[in-house]
Amino acid sequence: MNQSNLNIEKPVTGMDIQEMPFVLFLNNLKARMKNVFHVRADIDQIAVSRGMPPFVMREIMSLNPLAVGIPAEYGGRGCVVGESIALLAAASYESLALSLTFGINSALFLQPVAKYAQEDAKAGIFNRFLNQQNMGGLMITEPGFGSDALNMQTSFQEKNGKYHLQGTKHWAGLTGWAEFWLLTAREMSHSGDLKRDIDFFICDVNSPGQQIVVEEFYENLGLYQIPYGRNRLDVEIPKVQKLVPETTGVKMMLDLLHRSRMQFPGMAMGFVQRLLDESIAHANQRQVGGRSLFTYDQVQQRLSKLQASYTICSAMCANSSEKAGIENDLSLIGFEANSVKSVVTDLMQEAAQSATQLVGAQAYKLNHIAGRGITDSRPFQIFEGSNDILYAQISESLVKMMKKTKESNLFQFLKNFDLTSKSAAFLKEMFDFELDMNLPQRKMVELGQVLGRVVSFEMVIKLGEKGFRSDLISNGLSMLNQEITSLMSSFKHENATFVVEDYLDQSSWLNFAPV
Repeated sequence: MNQSNLNIEKPVTGMDIQEMPFVLFLNNLKARMKNVFHVRADIDQIAVSRGMPPFVMREIMSLNPLAVGIPAEYGGRGCVVGESIALLAAASYESLALSLTFGINSALFLQPVAKYAQEDAKAGIFNRFLNQQNMGGLMITEPGFGSDALNMQTSFQEKNGKYHLQGTKHWAGLTGWAEFWLLTAREMSHSGDLKRDIDFFICDVNSPGQQIVVEEFYENLGLYQIPYGRNRLDVEIPKVQKLVPETTGVKMMLDLLHRSRMQFPGMAMGFVQRLLDESIAHANQRQVGGRSLFTYDQVQQRLSKLQASYTICSAMCANSSEKAGIENDLSLIGFEANSVKSVVTDLMQEAAQSATQLVGAQAYKLNHIAGRGITDSRPFQIFEGSNDILYAQISESLVKMMKKTKESNLFQFLKNFDLTSKSAAFLKEMFDFELDMNLPQRKMVELGQVLGRVVSFEMVIKLGEKGFRSDLISNGLSMLNQEITSLMSSFKHENATFVVEDYLDQSSWLNFAPV
């Protein structure tokens, strides 16, 4: 996109951040991002280097964007999840890495602290975020325990009135940057065994005994501006910095992760919109065979799918803004949260692939947003739950609910399920069959891909009922219908392929070539 014609407005200052209308708050951030990314620096050049230039973060953080994740009684804007989602969308239009940085701070630190931290710990933390531009992150994943997080080996014991945590964590976004961390660990019993439940602790790396040692910074493939690495924990955490679950630590973790997954559409929203805008502009400007690229049918197909992704993201953002507030317990909404996270991250990757295809060779440069978007969006399909696993979990949840209601017909169940009741009516022909309750794992994944898009179909219908532009709704539903049809065809196709381990025996093509 030609940024030279951007109208750079100066942020409005001097108004209390709590009193500022959110539209003004958001416009201030957008103006500041345009200034630092397109006037003072070049985002396409920033994006090819590790880390973020200090002045960029200083200028952006001076507007206190993370105030959206801080309760009003502590000087923030009230922890309104709709504002957090809009913040993520505004940032991801310019930089997916910046949006993820905001997402880590808000969904994985500030919101859990606001909901579960002890009152005596909150004021000091929130004050440092507002007045010293501190940042926070979350450490769950361990080198030997990624998706198997419940078996993490980081342990804690109570000693001398504090909690002593020991272990190793890695792939925590903002490694070495954040001043605060939520650390997860399992209590070690007197016998030396680790208990089943998981606890969360706030670690302040600037306090005595709470320093985290970064043993290695990773050369991550994308998202260059965010540091990742391996962290060694040997810290002593005051009792006041332990989070207090409403029931169990595992349920607290599910509530936290599901709320984060429900906010992924915010990060996807601006990213997809930017790629759509870039692709439309390129297609209009590019001449091929004496006419605009925009006029070609296959180009229209790709652009319309990109635009449909924009509509689906919009529907998910609206849905999450209604449901994902910290006042709600999200620990039991795995079906919906997993559907949102997996589908929207698939859309992000497909959008980047399509934009790169449309732009062609120029997009296959590290300093072009389309090609860079392929590697920047790819980890979204992996972290916070690999999509393959989430799709399988969606199907497992469905089978469990169908057994509980003693319903074996897929359509009959979906038409009475609150997340699919409207969409099922449009898709009856595909789902009116008896579902095998003992599907192999690969089929559970395929069925989960279908179900995630049926849930998305429902959200788009509801967005249309609220008055969202009808032609965009129609295109969004059409694209989802096509995807569901294709995925259902794959689901119904028998596939029992397996890997031949000793495949090199009698399999050299050269033995059959006329040489």
